[in-house]
Amino acid sequence: MKDNVAEEHLYLAFSHQYRDSIFPLHTSISLFLLSYCDCKLFKVFLVPTGEDVGDQCVTKNLAGDLEVHLISRCQLPVVVQSCSLPAVFVKDDKFCRAGLSVVLRHIIQKTFEADPSKKDVLELLGFKKTCLKACAEVSQWTRLCEISIPLAVERFLTASPEHCQAIPPDILLFERKLGEPVRVHNDDKIRRQKLQQQKAGAKAAVPVLGEEATEELKPGEVHEYPPSSLELSVAFSKLLTQEAPDAINREAPHIRRTKTSDLPPLDHVFAEGLYFTVADLVLLPCIHQFLVSSKKQGKNLVDLPLISSWYRRVQEVPGVKKAAGKCNMELLQLPELMSAPKEQLQDSTSVPDELEEDNEDSHFIGGPRPTMTKLMESGIEAKFSPHPCPSWTLDWTSLPSAVSPGEGKMSRDRALRKQQQLNNLVAAVTKLAKPGDLIVDFCSGGGHVGIVLAYMMPSCQVVLIENKELSLIRAKDRCDELGLNNIWFIQANLDYFNGTFNIGVALHACGVATDMVIEHCLRARAAFVISPCCYGFIQNTVKFKYPRSHQFKEILSYKEHMILCRFADQTAVQLPPERRLIGKQCMGLVDLDRAWAAEEHNYSVQVISMEPESCSPKNNMFVGIP
Repeated sequence: MKDNVAEEHLYLAFSHQYRDSIFPLHTSISLFLLSYCDCKLFKVFLVPTGEDVGDQCVTKNLAGDLEVHLISRCQLPVVVQSCSLPAVFVKDDKFCRAGLSVVLRHIIQKTFEADPSKKDVLELLGFKKTCLKACAEVSQWTRLCEISIPLAVERFLTASPEHCQAIPPDILLFERKLGEPVRVHNDDKIRRQKLQQQKAGAKAAVPVLGEEATEELKPGEVHEYPPSSLELSVAFSKLLTQEAPDAINREAPHIRRTKTSDLPPLDHVFAEGLYFTVADLVLLPCIHQFLVSSKKQGKNLVDLPLISSWYRRVQEVPGVKKAAGKCNMELLQLPELMSAPKEQLQDSTSVPDELEEDNEDSHFIGGPRPTMTKLMESGIEAKFSPHPCPSWTLDWTSLPSAVSPGEGKMSRDRALRKQQQLNNLVAAVTKLAKPGDLIVDFCSGGGHVGIVLAYMMPSCQVVLIENKELSLIRAKDRCDELGLNNIWFIQANLDYFNGTFNIGVALHACGVATDMVIEHCLRARAAFVISPCCYGFIQNTVKFKYPRSHQFKEILSYKEHMILCRFADQTAVQLPPERRLIGKQCMGLVDLDRAWAAEEHNYSVQVISMEPESCSPKNNMFVGIP
């Protein structure tokens, strides 16, 4: 284990203890991962959500070898108080990580750094280390694992018997996802191997988990390990760090010539596909609690054959039963289930489809002119307010090099354009800020905006919020070099920040992120200065529906609004001037819709073009004041 590592504190919420789990489930999940990784690197604190919680009732029956401390919410470090738990805070530092996925990924990375022999722990992060990395607002899968299923199970457990007859829709959605074909980065090769195995009558398969792994299945029957033995071989050979057998690796010529579209699909072995990941460790404590409760109520799990098989298979993963034992989780031994016919399964697994319905129309035919004309006929055109200080600029030559965006490893031309963008945002914030204000730089990236503001306004506090750890570490290194003591760092998705603040800023917040930042500012009654970006990524989500404002909703459909968004991205300098002009008008209309939506909350909002306009193809800027 490495020495001289700063002590890290892990803060977990505690509402109550029920059977073998601590609630909220995010806390049970975090403790389960610590046990699975055998990680003792963090000082663990439970933060009661209610009052009158005694030491004994909290620490009893927790993960056996973990020392757990109690702390009240008001005793938390200030930056942690503004975040949802779980959260990790580096002692005597200003760096906080918040939210389940960010915290779990950090635990995994720290475990591997402390003991590089634990390669199996690092593998939990999946291909390219991206498992549960995308934020819940843009990734349906992250949302299902991180938010929907834990909440659904908590509601199921607390519902009265007459209200918990039906299986929660989010559990049914997980069942449905387990039945979808698996997509992995090298699936063409594995699917060819599967075809070869099928042609050979499955005789070439190598048993991995005993005889049942190679048994042929009758149509419609789900055995203990429903995927073919090839998927199991691939999945468990990786877990056991074995090579896949040579017999499987060689392909016959007619197999190589088979079209990709004619290859058999791959079946799920684990939650994300073939490989065991942190997603399985997130879902196991949740599904376990659901199954235990269902069994006590005498529920028939015939509609969940794939979840039942997954639950049994996860128990076979080395280390899972040991971790469950440490956490006093008595894993169930479920019987094999017959799979319901597909039509019946589709009826029983009816889940809300709004996301798919809303977003299925992603390819549009035709240009934006009919939509723009429709708006013009109702008197709506892109409007830009005059720039309040078009020639204002920072004296970049007099500033320390660590303040300049050039420090963030970019070309001289790009650094100049970034300086021009910063001139616009800093000028607007300077007019709004007063001593003692808390300014939040959302989607801060490498901290270009926040660092300049913290340096130029020492009487204000600045918080940088960013999901990408490396970007935030780079920002912190620059701040350490400058000796800034009025700046804090939070690695989290936006939803996990719930603090109060005075001004919100964001430079090129991508797609829906702009609307998330505006929503945070409206909720805090904070002023905002935001430059949007990536209009083409805008789409309906669980929280946000488009168009945003009443005026636009009365005139445009979702599809028509999406046409504006797609063409708003066509402002690149290499495009013909008339195309760029239409792109700029579409940007103006999309942002006018956002501005009017904010004004419905008693804000005054201006949409301004940055100066000079050449500083970025995405040169719009909102200034909103409550």
